[in-house]
Amino acid sequence: MVRVYPIYRYLAPSNHSDGFRSTMKVQVAELHAPTNVIQSPEMILTCHSIQSTHPYGIFYGENPLNSSFTLLLLEITLVIVIIQILRFLLKPLKQPRIVAEIIGGIIIGPSVLGHNKKFFSCMFPDNTQYVLRNIGIMGFMYFVFVIGVKMDLSLVKKAGKKEMYIAFAGMVFPLIIVVLAAMIMRQSMDKDLAKFASIGAISSSMAITSFPCIYTILEELNLLSSEVGRMSLSTSMICDAIGLNAFYAFEAAKQGETKPMAALWYLISLAVLVAFCVIFVGRGMQWIVDHTPEGDPVDQGYVVAILLLVLVMGFLTDFFGVAIATGPMMLGLVIPDGPPLGSTLVARCETLIFELLMPIAFIFIGITTDVYSMTAAGWVHLSPLFALALIGYFSKLLVTAMAAVFVNVPLRESFTMSFILSLRGQVEILLYLHWMDKVIIGQPGFSLLILLTAAVTGTCTALISILYDPTKPYMVNKRRTIQHTSPENEVRIVLCMHDLESVNGLIKLVEVSNPTVTSPFSIFALHLIELVGRAAPLFIDHEEQKLPSKYGSSEAILGALKLYQESQNAYLNLRTFTAVSPKKTMFQDICKLALECKATLVILPFHKEHWDIGGAEIVLAGVRSVNSNVLAHAPCSVGILFDKGNFQRAVPAISTENSVHHHFVLLFLGGADAREALVFADRMAGNRSISLTVIRFLSYNFNGDNEMEKKLDDGLVTWFWVKNEKNDRVVYREVVVRDGDETIAAIQAMNSESYDLWIVGRKHGINPVLLEGLTKWSVNQELGVIGDYLTSGDLGSSASVLVMQQQVMRSNVGTTPCSLGIFPCNLC
Repeated sequence: MVRVYPIYRYLAPSNHSDGFRSTMKVQVAELHAPTNVIQSPEMILTCHSIQSTHPYGIFYGENPLNSSFTLLLLEITLVIVIIQILRFLLKPLKQPRIVAEIIGGIIIGPSVLGHNKKFFSCMFPDNTQYVLRNIGIMGFMYFVFVIGVKMDLSLVKKAGKKEMYIAFAGMVFPLIIVVLAAMIMRQSMDKDLAKFASIGAISSSMAITSFPCIYTILEELNLLSSEVGRMSLSTSMICDAIGLNAFYAFEAAKQGETKPMAALWYLISLAVLVAFCVIFVGRGMQWIVDHTPEGDPVDQGYVVAILLLVLVMGFLTDFFGVAIATGPMMLGLVIPDGPPLGSTLVARCETLIFELLMPIAFIFIGITTDVYSMTAAGWVHLSPLFALALIGYFSKLLVTAMAAVFVNVPLRESFTMSFILSLRGQVEILLYLHWMDKVIIGQPGFSLLILLTAAVTGTCTALISILYDPTKPYMVNKRRTIQHTSPENEVRIVLCMHDLESVNGLIKLVEVSNPTVTSPFSIFALHLIELVGRAAPLFIDHEEQKLPSKYGSSEAILGALKLYQESQNAYLNLRTFTAVSPKKTMFQDICKLALECKATLVILPFHKEHWDIGGAEIVLAGVRSVNSNVLAHAPCSVGILFDKGNFQRAVPAISTENSVHHHFVLLFLGGADAREALVFADRMAGNRSISLTVIRFLSYNFNGDNEMEKKLDDGLVTWFWVKNEKNDRVVYREVVVRDGDETIAAIQAMNSESYDLWIVGRKHGINPVLLEGLTKWSVNQELGVIGDYLTSGDLGSSASVLVMQQQVMRSNVGTTPCSLGIFPCNLC
């Protein structure tokens, strides 16, 4: 007979902020029955067997699920797999991660799979539930901590009047409306929900806008750098500041229902926590930042200490009776965002929190959610809470939209913003747990609110995706190309750089592009920094704003650009910017700057490090997606420079007719991109230090030619040749090929170490016969088939490569340029 040591548990209400019931445990005499239950009007005593920790194994006839540890591993694995499958299935519907997590938790809980009593008792015995619930609460604590680290409270100070008005209206008016509705329905509510403090808590949570939820969903939708996204983040921070004050006021009132002095002690405890974080913890964090060498990550010991401090803050808030998420959030807020401390913390713990701890948290949410308890409670019991929730959601949606329209936000963007500010998520779920703990709602009410959270967030996210396209502003109808810019007009170029290594090559490209007094260049230099360790993107105009000291890498880049401007002051105007944003949305900053400054060309670096030894090639993660998105959405022409460093030799300030220092070659395969490349190369040919060779590829017997494209190509090539016929530094040749193999053979035959730069059009309008058989071997699609070959080790060329793409008129693709594109003009 197996010896079983049961535990008697006394189930009673508790003031713990985790929403669980406390237990009194007493070891009793040895029993032979695995479970005995004794019920009385005062208490329920339950006797359970303790599961073995480590079984011998299935081959010894033991059930592995009898082991608490093995069962815990199975539960975690199951919920993570379910959530990942749901994320995959819901992705086409534009659903955020939080919806998949809620549904995944509900599936394994008593509402779906757990409704089978045998499954639930086998998978979720009481001791395993206890562990899951506590780990889940820790997951929520670390979640709000990480989001707190990313938050920049200075955004509240920088927010404009529009954000202030929208935040105030979107918070105050829904709060008043819900309170009034609750007072009207007060007679139909149960006694706990009908209390004034409970009504206030419900009303404030319905009106509040949760920054952590909004940030995570905007990040998934790639809207952080969009205009609506930036406004929504600033507005949500202001709403949080207003809403949290209301929440703590009602929480104090709730504490004072039994003892009036309890409310005072609650507020004192809250003030002590805030003072402790700001005065002591904040100074300690700043000391860590000051003692970390520039460019280095924070020492691992500090990171571990801060992560332990999260648990300490959670303990203190629970100890004082404050909502348990308050302490970790306060701690996150006093940690300086961005590098070095904020970015190090986020980089080292974000994946663990989001991919492991949060799924465990939603196991706990799924276990607590039971739709069958709603049926048992009945509609009469739940209808007041349901009505308050709907009134809160719809009032916030409508009031926010009306406020946005009132401050002159376009109607479509106003409703998009109202949907964003109506999103629900992790913070709201924590509040619902807190209400259960305070006996404001029970399990039926909690289940109702969880279902409403998933429904509202899923619906709003889908509508946001339908209503708002962040790339729509970049669809311009005016031609912004080098080809359609008169040689006497100013050329506006957006120069993008990720690091100091790319600056020299880009500056050299601008120099050889032949800016003159009659046709000067306006350069808008944009330093791109990946957003890590903070939530809100930054866009800094250095003429108006000072660069934060934490981004010291920009200083060297800006210094190099200013030195070049001073040496070329007569015909070059330079303006510098810095954008700090996620790689996924970095293209929006580039396109927005190009649109606002009316640029005709954006030049991007192709970030690939190349070694001849072994032929190793490494492409920096995320940079290719930036380039591809700019090519797809730019409101002007785009050039991508693959810099191998060999054409960065200095050009004398005074050059004679015969002092050629650089040899460039243009491969003209036809099409709009090739025409753009030819006109840009023609500008370079005006520099007396440049010799240019133009090779035009034609198909044998004109097979595969597009008649219109051929006519445009012939007209532009004729114009180019007539203009440069007497220029000894310009050579023009034609090559006839039958397929892609002959095209590659011709390029290999003309390859020469004397070449410093290859120039080629990307892809639009190229005769497919010239590329026949080559497309399947292309790796870097943003360079085009020929551009990719020129940069590869197969050619063995040491010359840099410039790939050009003419502006894509997305609103009217295929429109014929004015004058059939034969001559560069500025009439379109």
